Amino acid sequence: MKKIISVLIVCCCLTIVAAPAALAADQPVAKSVSEEALLNVNSADALKLTELPGIGEVTAARIVTYRDENGPFQSVDEMIKIKGIGPKVLAKIRPLITI
Repeated sequence: MKKIISVLIVCCCLTIVAAPAALAADQPVAKSVSEEALLNVNSADALKLTELPGIGEVTAARIVTYRDENGPFQSVDEMIKIKGIGPKVLAKIRPLITI
């Protein structure tokens, strides 16, 4: 009888210890930057683009002009064609933008 009670107690303890881990496994992992927080460079106006690091009013205006003349960006890498956006600036803004 003592053996059965001991086994039941151990099973209950294991269930209590394992329950939080099982619940945590079901929850989705939060992203560092949510998709909603990303700035869509194909629809953002110049004012919104200036919120990006390294993008001032002049560069933001160039982005909008480029987009108006060439159509929507097909990839983030295409932004390197804009004067004022070099590899360093693109690396800073890449995690913050979407197409």
